[in-house]
Amino acid sequence: MEKGSLILIDYTAKVKDSDEIFETTVEENAKKSNLYDPGVKYEPRLVSIGEGWVLKGLDEILTTAKIGDNLNVDIPPEKAFGARDPNKVRMIPQRKFGDKADEIKAGDVVDIDDRRGFVRFIGSGRVQVDFNHRLAGKTLNYDVNVLKVLKTDEEKASSLVKRRLFVEGDKIKISLVKPELAITLPDEAFLIEGLQIIKKAVSADLFKFIPTIDSVKFLEIYNKTKATSKAKEEPKAKEEPKAKEEPKAKEEPKAKEEPRTQKN
Repeated sequence: MEKGSLILIDYTAKVKDSDEIFETTVEENAKKSNLYDPGVKYEPRLVSIGEGWVLKGLDEILTTAKIGDNLNVDIPPEKAFGARDPNKVRMIPQRKFGDKADEIKAGDVVDIDDRRGFVRFIGSGRVQVDFNHRLAGKTLNYDVNVLKVLKTDEEKASSLVKRRLFVEGDKIKISLVKPELAITLPDEAFLIEGLQIIKKAVSADLFKFIPTIDSVKFLEIYNKTKATSKAKEEPKAKEEPKAKEEPKAKEEPKAKEEPRTQKN
């Protein structure tokens, strides 16, 4: 295949000596290992031939492959994660890990001194950290199924966008009316960490692999949410009946005045 061709592959990668699966796009194979994550969508991977999107050894094999090929290849360390360097193994005082020093255990991945490594063992207040890649020095085995070459601009655009935006594919709407491509993002994408950087990277990919595109537009649409039910009004408190006024006491009839005696 030509350099820059966009293809879809399914693969399962193992450590040759131990037969340990460390990466796969096939759900069935993931379930056979301790890698399976029900929250992950297992699907074919997009690869650009000769662009370094996969290990060097695998990239070289794919340049000679054809659609429909099922390949089983071994990749030596020098074309995978390199030889293991003993100088990248360090002993670090356990106290340097701060509040989490007592929680660290062998096998943990740690970030320290601006580098990432994994803990090999702990003892006498010190932690041995290996800054080599976990698979450095190992021969790997790849079982690869070459599924498809993307030919239309619509196929390429859809796959390139989904490669960097980790959102379910059918939730991203893509409209290509050359020379402009519009991408409508779902609500759940708005809070993705580093979204602006991802947009820039997606745009760069689109310009590179689809030269007929001159501009990329990202649309973020916020829809008004409909209330499922109206709040019921609180019933008004019934007014207490007014107390009846006590009937006024009848006035006693005034005594009649005695007629005055007439003087003689």
